Amino acid sequence: MKKSILALLLTLALAAPAAAFMEGGCGAGKCSDCHSLQRKEAERLLGAFGEGIGDIREAEIPGLWVVEVKKGGRKYPIFVDYSKSFMITGDIIRLEDRENITQKHFIDANPVNVARIPVEDALLLGKAKAKKKVIVFTDPECPYCKRLHEEMREVVRRDPDIAFLIKLFPLKMHPNAYPKAKSIVCSKSLQMLEDSFADKPVPILPCEAPAVDETIRLAEELGINSTPSMVFPNGRVMPGFKDATKILELLGSKAAGQVAEK
Repeated sequence: MKKSILALLLTLALAAPAAAFMEGGCGAGKCSDCHSLQRKEAERLLGAFGEGIGDIREAEIPGLWVVEVKKGGRKYPIFVDYSKSFMITGDIIRLEDRENITQKHFIDANPVNVARIPVEDALLLGKAKAKKKVIVFTDPECPYCKRLHEEMREVVRRDPDIAFLIKLFPLKMHPNAYPKAKSIVCSKSLQMLEDSFADKPVPILPCEAPAVDETIRLAEELGINSTPSMVFPNGRVMPGFKDATKILELLGSKAAGQVAEK
């Protein structure tokens, strides 16, 4: 009986280090301790999909790397699994907060040069002396632009050191947006834009407003093809609607924790 107990204890003692080593996988250390993806490997695996390889790093998704593949002057994220047998393209959504991880990597990898965007024709929402200015490409007939505009007003209310420079970017899908945009730019009227968002009549003025056509051309060059789109001071282009708190968070504002005005 004593021999059996001693044998059992000896077996458990020998097994314990192995169990401790395996707990959590990869020796309970970082996955990069066991797995790596070298640039030459990435070029061999993904070279046919682009014109070169940019950064390679571990992805937020366990078991994957994210590789920047260069194509047409831009960098696109492609995810590769640790076995180096599979790649994933398209939207990967984090369930916790519904953030589009693929879009986040694309935005981070493709900042624009803010200095290339002229703002003489832009409408100002907020104070001219605000320290942080966000450039917004908006369409006077875009429903999501209307929703974002309301959030922008809330941002300015909560943090006066933030302002928005609004450039009129009418989309072809909204047939009346182009003449409205020209009239708004000619008048330099934020009120006219807000009237359009409120479905109020906007007078169509007999003016040229070449800045609108220049904005359309520039947006295409910068890869901005939807409204609303925000260009942050660091050059990150954020397409789509964001609420005031998210915008404040992205700008590192302490006002992000404030309660929204009802």
